[in-house]
Amino acid sequence: MQALLVFLAIAALSLLASSRTLLDPSRFPGVAQLAASGLIFLIFGALLGPGLIGVLSAEDLQGLRPVVSLGLGTAGVILGLNLEPRVLRLLPRPVFSAALAHAGVAFLFVAVPMAGALLLTTRLPLGVVVGGAALLGAAASLSSGHFAVLGYRSGRMERARGLAVALLTMLDDWVGLLVLALALVLGSAASVADGGGLVALALLLGMLCGALIAFLTYALKDLSELTAVMLGGVALVGGAASYLRVSALLAGVACGATLALVGGRAVEQVARALGRFERPTYLMLVFLAGCYVQARDVDAWVLLPGYVALRFLGKVWGGSLARRFAATALELPPRLGYALIAQGGLAVCLVVQYLMLVPGPLSQHVFDVVALGAVVNEVLANRAFRHVLEPPPPVVKEGAA
Repeated sequence: MQALLVFLAIAALSLLASSRTLLDPSRFPGVAQLAASGLIFLIFGALLGPGLIGVLSAEDLQGLRPVVSLGLGTAGVILGLNLEPRVLRLLPRPVFSAALAHAGVAFLFVAVPMAGALLLTTRLPLGVVVGGAALLGAAASLSSGHFAVLGYRSGRMERARGLAVALLTMLDDWVGLLVLALALVLGSAASVADGGGLVALALLLGMLCGALIAFLTYALKDLSELTAVMLGGVALVGGAASYLRVSALLAGVACGATLALVGGRAVEQVARALGRFERPTYLMLVFLAGCYVQARDVDAWVLLPGYVALRFLGKVWGGSLARRFAATALELPPRLGYALIAQGGLAVCLVVQYLMLVPGPLSQHVFDVVALGAVVNEVLANRAFRHVLEPPPPVVKEGAA
């Protein structure tokens, strides 16, 4: 009963935190910034989970696994729906190069040193260690554009620059998802072939569900019917993935991408219907993910400073490289790297999915490092983004008085 009351209270708070009034930076700038990332729910989960206070026990979390899968499936469907072929074709190639540059540099800055550290300190198989280190790099490669969005909505940042930063942070999501699939291939089964089969099964499941939703929504015009069918389809993706013990996040991405490709005119209505539930579902998912944090994980605290520092350097250097690539295509701020420090919730989704499918000490360490690092990076991003808003120092030419 106590766990149910906590769950209902967090659900009510997630609805409150999804209010447009609270998310309006012109009215409550501090509250809007705190609610935008949703990481405050991650902290709530860590406090109430079995790692600290213990209001929710390990048995409670085991019973809530289907709910976590439902949240991951919903997040995946939304990511897949953002894969709009018509929009992506209009983007010039330098935009993709810039997104790959800032994500790839951060990935290499974190994954390579962490792989060496894990190989020296653990006796786990090479494939498992490489998968864990790659997932740390994938989480480091992801950035959140909520500071840029809040910046241009409040008038502190030019709209073109804010949208350009948000576009780059949206495109880097695919780097993290590809690395998650690779990590699951290496570590989710006894062999690489079996792991690849499980990932392929998740993608096939998502594609079939996406095609089914597209078929059912093709002739629907009533918004309530469309919403009911869409929610049922999303629940089917998450529930089936949980039952088959495959990645609900990857299945959801495949479902959303299939729906975006074959859904036709109904896609926009489907996305609008699902968007009503996006924010509360995301906040509940972040809270439940926080419950898995083991705050007394000493190894994670040892790895955390290196992870945060390497990611910070990778984002700053990768941001400067990305700005060079997209100089003719996007209007980006001079200190782009500082706008990419915020990590967001997708990184937490990646590692909680990995923890559920590849349980073990290394997976727990990876999850704890990324979850704690997301909070630290949010604090760093708050200060770093001020340098993005400041005008760059004037360049003094040689010989000038």
